[in-house]
Amino acid sequence: MKRIIPASLVLAFLCSMSAFAAGPGEDQALPSKKATAEEKAAAKQERKATGKAVAKTSKAAGEDATNKSMGTAKVASKEERKEAAKARKDSAKSALKKGEISSGEK
Repeated sequence: MKRIIPASLVLAFLCSMSAFAAGPGEDQALPSKKATAEEKAAAKQERKATGKAVAKTSKAAGEDATNKSMGTAKVASKEERKEAAKARKDSAKSALKKGEISSGEK
């Protein structure tokens, strides 16, 4: 009984290896015909023409009338950024003293 289980495991392993092994001709992809320089140039011209058409028809975010966020972005001044950073640091310091967080600079 002790030898039957390892022997069956080895047999199962060998059968699985042969089931997934690639046969002759299956280990390489079929060779494909390489594109000629003329074909490459024609494809490039087609891509460029398509790109130009898309660029002419698409609208920028500022020109799009359906863009709701246009003009709503607010840039903070240097002083406002410093004040906000100080407020964040102070709140972290008080939370650290109270024991709510484990480190202050997060």
